[in-house]
Amino acid sequence: MNFALKFFERPYFCLMGQRSNRKIFTQVRVLDAGAKGKSVAKAPDGRVLFINNAIPGDVVTVQTTKKRKAYFEATAIEFHEYSKDRVAPICPHFGVCGGCKWQHMNYQKQLFYKNKEVQDHLQRIGGITPEETLPILAAPDQFYYRNKMEYSFSNQKWLTRAQIESEEVIDNRNALGFHIPGFWDKILDLKECHLQDKMGNDIRDFIKNKGQELGLVFFDPRAQTGHLRTLMLRNTTLGQWMVLIQFYEDPGALTVQLLDAVAQAFPGVNSLLYVINQKANDTLYDQDIHIHKGQEYIEEAMGPLRFRINAKSFYQTNSKQAMGLYDIVKEFAGLTGDQGVYDLYTGTGTIAQYVADKAKWVVGIEAVPEAIQAAQENAERNKIENAQFFVGDMKELFNEEFIQTHGKADVVITDPPRDGMHKNVVEQLLALSAPRIVYVSCNSATQARDLALMKDHYKVLKSRAVDMFPQTHHVENVVLLEKIQ
Repeated sequence: MNFALKFFERPYFCLMGQRSNRKIFTQVRVLDAGAKGKSVAKAPDGRVLFINNAIPGDVVTVQTTKKRKAYFEATAIEFHEYSKDRVAPICPHFGVCGGCKWQHMNYQKQLFYKNKEVQDHLQRIGGITPEETLPILAAPDQFYYRNKMEYSFSNQKWLTRAQIESEEVIDNRNALGFHIPGFWDKILDLKECHLQDKMGNDIRDFIKNKGQELGLVFFDPRAQTGHLRTLMLRNTTLGQWMVLIQFYEDPGALTVQLLDAVAQAFPGVNSLLYVINQKANDTLYDQDIHIHKGQEYIEEAMGPLRFRINAKSFYQTNSKQAMGLYDIVKEFAGLTGDQGVYDLYTGTGTIAQYVADKAKWVVGIEAVPEAIQAAQENAERNKIENAQFFVGDMKELFNEEFIQTHGKADVVITDPPRDGMHKNVVEQLLALSAPRIVYVSCNSATQARDLALMKDHYKVLKSRAVDMFPQTHHVENVVLLEKIQ
């Protein structure tokens, strides 16, 4: 297989006509994996090269795309030697779609570099070396693991270099797929995606074809016109499916015709929904969700627990691996039934409910009202009576008065967004002085920053990375902190 042609088609095209400002370096050996899925090499002048389409072990000729004082960004335009860790990607869109940047790397090496990045961040940013670093938890499924996919409709399909250079007349520019990285108004028309259960491909393709058959207009992102805007598909390990079609302009009776066709073609869909959204952005959180068929939610299992997931719910995107993540949290927490627990950034309360059977009491805090409502409802359905959930801005609600009211926790579990914890939250954690803190993070750099603020008061006993997103550079990490006596 010719790896090179497959890997740099889109970046090469983007450089056309811009070469006067670019440098070319030849026979460059790629040394390491870096941030955001890029690989790392050294330019002849000693500056770092961040390469967007190579992996460690490749020997390449690169063309620079950006120059900074300490580094270049570059694209490989010729491969002289392929890394022994390189594999053939299974997706026909690899190299154009920005979703699975490491699909050309052996999975064991993906795990190696993810784990390495976590430990580098802890040591370099946090100045921390955990007393014990456990092996990264590999995902049970390397493909078809996501339970939620979001696609965009567009009447301006992305054209490949081959299509542009050919004499082919392309009358139909309708697309349903992903945004091309760096092009907010261009959509890659997907033929196949390996991230969600294969039924997702069938549903997506059916809706695209049926929409065209009915004469529905695909969204024009520049003119802000058209009918079909976005498609969201959610599924669970229980075999349940949610389909939500977002319209921009209301197509009237055609809405019912399209949704009826989906219901007939896929009778196993449990929740068939639609939205009319004419905002400048396509976020759903402030929109009215209309039910066409079934109920407004689907259900997921987490051990003995059941969780209802609606269109606006946050739920871990990899259901099977979420179980592994939560098992690590529960193990690190070391609960014996006598401890009180705070679960900060609780979301829909999944972690809080998962550990509740081993805790005396659990209090979850979250800023999103709908998430707290879902947490309360799920706890009631799961017959969990020792968990309470409260809504509010973490840095304001989690204060001394709140702690006096609800109790001094023995264990704190915190799972903040990518930006990490606000400094006020860190200060309150230090004031609370709980014997144990379990810190879950989807961004080990901000996790390391927060741990650095706490290292005079807490020692890091354990660290374990968790691969939630195979074929990508993303990684979660869990650390266990113990109060220094």
